[in-house]
Amino acid sequence: MNRMVPRVMSFLACSALLALGASGAGSATDVKLTTLADRVRVEVGGQLFTEYVFGDGASRPYCYPILAADGTPLTRDFPMKQTPGEDTDHPWHRSLWFAHSMVNGVDFWNEGAGDAGKSPKDKGRTVQETLVETKGGPSGVIHARNRWVAPDGRLICTDDRTLRFHASAAGRFIDYTVTWQALPDAPLLIGDNKDGTMAIRLAQWMTMPHKYQKQDLPGVGHIVTSTGERDAAAWGKRADWCDYYAPRDGKTYGVAIFDSPQNFRHPTWWMARDYGLFGANPFGRHDYEGPKDQPHIGDYTIPAGGTLTLSYRFFFHLGDETAAQVAKQYAEYAAEK
Repeated sequence: MNRMVPRVMSFLACSALLALGASGAGSATDVKLTTLADRVRVEVGGQLFTEYVFGDGASRPYCYPILAADGTPLTRDFPMKQTPGEDTDHPWHRSLWFAHSMVNGVDFWNEGAGDAGKSPKDKGRTVQETLVETKGGPSGVIHARNRWVAPDGRLICTDDRTLRFHASAAGRFIDYTVTWQALPDAPLLIGDNKDGTMAIRLAQWMTMPHKYQKQDLPGVGHIVTSTGERDAAAWGKRADWCDYYAPRDGKTYGVAIFDSPQNFRHPTWWMARDYGLFGANPFGRHDYEGPKDQPHIGDYTIPAGGTLTLSYRFFFHLGDETAAQVAKQYAEYAAEK
């Protein structure tokens, strides 16, 4: 009997190792969140995916950097850091963010003199009030509450937002949900303007050919929407999703944004630019469709004490929209809603 003990122990040890290996197979997509003084670090399988930055003095919280599974940066570095060869326009385009340019007469999108004459002169700030929860696991969750504040310190509204991070063999994902809350005694007017709302500014190498400082710059990127609009034709069009992709070092990388079918005015309009900006904006109808006699056709008022919730998914993938099966991924996302 004693000679059997080592064999039994050996069998149990091997079984334990096999079980560990099986559980370890899922660890490549496990999400770890680390809360720091001014940000939350998000890692997938032990590798940096992004950081949710809320306390560095910027005009709003944002996610930066955004890294593909192989570490390739997918968003622009500026204005967080200077990188040779990058455009330095629109310093308020901070990687990945939620904002809008007309909120009760205050511009929460632009900064300084940005978009002078088209958006309100007053530039507001979105300031984190509470980091409610951070939780890792098969998916990571950040839950935060924010205050939207005018230049004179007036509280315009608040928001409650949840970011969920996860990964699979298909790619990496961020589910971003924001609920605007109007003040108890005042309605909240979200104005018709092109500058909004759930947006990302891609890395320089992903852009299409475009002009910068009156110079023509090359680019290899492409834009496509769920309705088949491509490149420049995608701007201002409505669609379930929009995808932006480009080749680099023998691979093609893409970023898609999905508009939830439950969203206000779904399918949304897309502000897709050749220089790497694109975003979902359900409030810019006049700017996008051009009914000159109806400048406020896209306005929406949240009643006093009321709310409006908007949800989006970012899908960071390899290949173009066909290889990455973006339409299939969107269908699965829509089925969850």
